[in-house]
Amino acid sequence: MKKLGGLILMVAIAVAGAYTYLHFTSSQPPVLESARIYDNPRTIAPFQLEGSDGEDVTLSALEGQWTMLFTGYTFCPDICPTTMAQLKSRWQDIAAASDYPVQVWMISVDPQRDDIDRLAMYIDFFGEGFYGVRAEHKELYPFVRNIGLMYSIPDEDEENYLVNHSSAIILVNPRGEQQAIFRPSHELGELAVVNPNHLVNDFQKIARYLERELQL
Repeated sequence: MKKLGGLILMVAIAVAGAYTYLHFTSSQPPVLESARIYDNPRTIAPFQLEGSDGEDVTLSALEGQWTMLFTGYTFCPDICPTTMAQLKSRWQDIAAASDYPVQVWMISVDPQRDDIDRLAMYIDFFGEGFYGVRAEHKELYPFVRNIGLMYSIPDEDEENYLVNHSSAIILVNPRGEQQAIFRPSHELGELAVVNPNHLVNDFQKIARYLERELQL
């Protein structure tokens, strides 16, 4: 009986140890490839934009879903169409990473040329999960700056111009807070865009970790 009692005690200790180990390791932030989770979620200041569906867009539109915020414009020759196409190519994996809906917002930083009709036509090409937003610089610039991105404003008399803008992607959690940033890769001779494979892998890890630990 003593041997049996000792064996039961050893098994109980082993099970408790395994549980403690698994709980401790599962609560640790995941190791990511190109993303960084903010130490604390960052609030987004109230805003009002125009959606590619013609609707007004406010802070509440970010709640109840994971949202990837990306600055771009329809006349962009390289970074924007590349990023959008790469996200589209991995859309099934991105959407399947969470039980929450996932949406990509392309924030047009060229209000002079990107009216609603043009933006809607551009966004519709990419299909499900993609949404366009725009505003005049007065409302647009504070919003973009608030989420930690940037863009250049051309002179009023310029007609054919490029808009310099961030190529990072901001991840907003289902509570409408900035939760992480996907950083672009910088490889010699390559466009500085977010690696889509890294984004998918990182987002899967982030969603699992945060939805469990923070009860999103």
